[in-house]
Amino acid sequence: MEPASTLVLFDIDGTLLRRSGPAHRRALERAVERVAGVAVSIDGIPVAGMLDRDILLEMFARAGLGRAAALRKLDAAGRTAENIFVRNCPDLRRKVCPGVRRLLRALARRGVPCGLVTGNLERIAWTKMRRAGLDGFFRLGAFSGDGPTRAALLRTAMARARRAGLVRRDARVVYVGDHPNDIKAAREAGVRIVAVGTGVVNGTDLASLYPDLYLPSLGGACIDELIGA
Repeated sequence: MEPASTLVLFDIDGTLLRRSGPAHRRALERAVERVAGVAVSIDGIPVAGMLDRDILLEMFARAGLGRAAALRKLDAAGRTAENIFVRNCPDLRRKVCPGVRRLLRALARRGVPCGLVTGNLERIAWTKMRRAGLDGFFRLGAFSGDGPTRAALLRTAMARARRAGLVRRDARVVYVGDHPNDIKAAREAGVRIVAVGTGVVNGTDLASLYPDLYLPSLGGACIDELIGA
């Protein structure tokens, strides 16, 4: 196949899935407890739009660990959280946001490769996609641990798509997300941002940040409008 002229990257929580339950939160909390030996709650941490690595570091700080000690334990906590989540993730097929399946099928028919760019740890992200029945739509991803910021994750995903021969070097890149951090990251990475109002942030607030396109949901999304063709 010839490399495609467009790559579409998706956030997960609030964009592809909504209200997917407490399993992710509990996995992070239990991982910190096992690694640091202190029970810490995620309550009060503004987790929407954050990378899992930063959530873990914040919980380590609450557990009394200094920055250096927390960084030394970060990889172990991440692996532990992934193992816990894989064992406990529920069926997520009913948590898929409106219009997502229809849009992903339409992009596949058009020959547009899709990827994930999410703050989730990698095995947590792919487990969510499998349990939602969406994993077959995605060719690649960039996850917490692949870079220090969401913008860095976007750049990593783009580089992986080019190295894999999925897209041309000058391909148009679109990021679909539901949070101001997604809009900020897309601007920093120089890609088109489509903001959707299916997350925890009010749609009016998202639209006020002037994404390239704002949609209340992905239901009824037109591909040409989405990619800016």
